[in-house]
Amino acid sequence: QTNMELDKKPSRVKTAASGLIPFVFIVILMVYIFGPGSDLLDLGVPLPEITIEMVDFVDSEIHATVRNTGPIPVEIVMADINDRIQPAAVEPDRFLERYETALVRIPFEWNEAEPYIIGITIEDGTRFEKEVEAAAPRLQPSSELIGFFAIIGTYVGIIPVMIGLMWFPFIKRLSKNKYHFFLALTAGLLLFLGIDSIEEALEVSEENLAGSFNGVLLVSTVTMLSFLGLYYTGEKLIHRVKDSPYSKPVAIALMISIGIGLHNFGEGLAIGAAVGLGQVALSTFLIVGFALHNTTEGLAIASPMAKGKPMIGKLAAMGMIAGAPAIFGAWFGGFVYSPFSAVVFLSIGAGAIFQVILTLMKWLQQENENRLSSAAIVSGIAVGMLVMYLTSIFV
Repeated sequence: QTNMELDKKPSRVKTAASGLIPFVFIVILMVYIFGPGSDLLDLGVPLPEITIEMVDFVDSEIHATVRNTGPIPVEIVMADINDRIQPAAVEPDRFLERYETALVRIPFEWNEAEPYIIGITIEDGTRFEKEVEAAAPRLQPSSELIGFFAIIGTYVGIIPVMIGLMWFPFIKRLSKNKYHFFLALTAGLLLFLGIDSIEEALEVSEENLAGSFNGVLLVSTVTMLSFLGLYYTGEKLIHRVKDSPYSKPVAIALMISIGIGLHNFGEGLAIGAAVGLGQVALSTFLIVGFALHNTTEGLAIASPMAKGKPMIGKLAAMGMIAGAPAIFGAWFGGFVYSPFSAVVFLSIGAGAIFQVILTLMKWLQQENENRLSSAAIVSGIAVGMLVMYLTSIFV
């Protein structure tokens, strides 16, 4: 046994070495490219680029958060408001390495609800700008505002989902074929939500993130990682309860609740950000639209559990899991909104929803004698997407 262990030890060393050797050569290549070989690859002039990520209106100042998203260091030399040069202080300093951020503080007597264009000029004379359609004071956390966003999140997330759960007795009385229709309708609802999450993430990325962040690839990567992570977790959960005919529907309903909850966090984020930016009309429109839209999400949770034992407590708990994240999203969007984190959260929600769809379709296939081409399933998916589209018109 000792000799066998000694034989295995050199084998492990050789395996580790064979894996490290290519990595060592990659490191040497990178060091050469960015060192002695940099002159050979200098085929053009690198252009500077900065991104104004956030603009906050505070007392008698305008604060611009600036990031160097270009390939070379830059120096901030000037700031202007509506093309008029203004004095400005840059914290911590004017010199930005790649991806480094700075806060530009511009003393300015701004007026609420008026539009402003904030411009930042660097040392070579290149000017970058960001337009704000309507100035609004930056929200400061307070018990009143925290309660306000909690009420909004309840209106948007919890109450509509709970209303949707009231379809549970109706679905429970359906025949098997009609039940399959509503399960497929659930898949259609979720498919629309997943596509909607990706669309929102891409929109935020395009409007607020610099091209160097590769917004499309960021959304794709985070969505896939979320999908794979939750798929692995979901399969483990279903495997644990596979012997119980009542636990599997509960496990699937729980995954649906989690996926919808992550999506509703993104919806709360949008509302909180709209309120924080002073877009009162838009935020009111979003609240009404999302509230109507989200009543269908309760149906998505109730459908898998309809053929199991009546478990009102668990059903209500899942409604909270699906709806309550809208409150946290509203807090996050109103007080500490960040475009990058918004893209990440929306992408995570999309991946979670696609994972739930796959699990739901696999269960439908087992329930329907390994067939997914029945009229009930095809029409259910189509109707689910159509219902979500019609309700989304109000958002």
